[in-house]
Amino acid sequence: MNQSHIKKDSIMAGVINATINGLIYLFTNAQGGNVLLTSDMISSTEHTVMAGAVPLAVSLAFILTSISYFIWKLPGKPAYFPVFFRMALKHSIFAFGLVVIFAVLLQRFAGSVHVSTLIASVITGFIAGIAGGTITFLTISELLNYSLRDVKQSDKP
Repeated sequence: MNQSHIKKDSIMAGVINATINGLIYLFTNAQGGNVLLTSDMISSTEHTVMAGAVPLAVSLAFILTSISYFIWKLPGKPAYFPVFFRMALKHSIFAFGLVVIFAVLLQRFAGSVHVSTLIASVITGFIAGIAGGTITFLTISELLNYSLRDVKQSDKP
């Protein structure tokens, strides 16, 4: 397994996540009308696209890290607790930070923007795809690093 295979698998995971989550958003919010992209108040009770994208990215990060750990069968893979559980938490915090920073900057420079449900589902799918691809790449790379370290240590006399 080399970097090109990892990138290809990560891109596939990102495209699949983007498609699935974009369609889920589209069909669950199919009532039509416009949706706010961001809101200018953090305590707003109004539904916005970015308010839904933050928990989506956080949950995808944790779930995809855990699934990747359990799917890949590699020698030298450490126990899930505490090593990869901590990594899943780290990926979740990473995803939370990136999406919140993006939403805050978007609000700051664009203001309160209304978009159609179709555009909102595309944006949600895009965020899910980026999160899915990035987290899959990071997790598989780290799993392979652990496996390579184990192979190198077993080769020593």
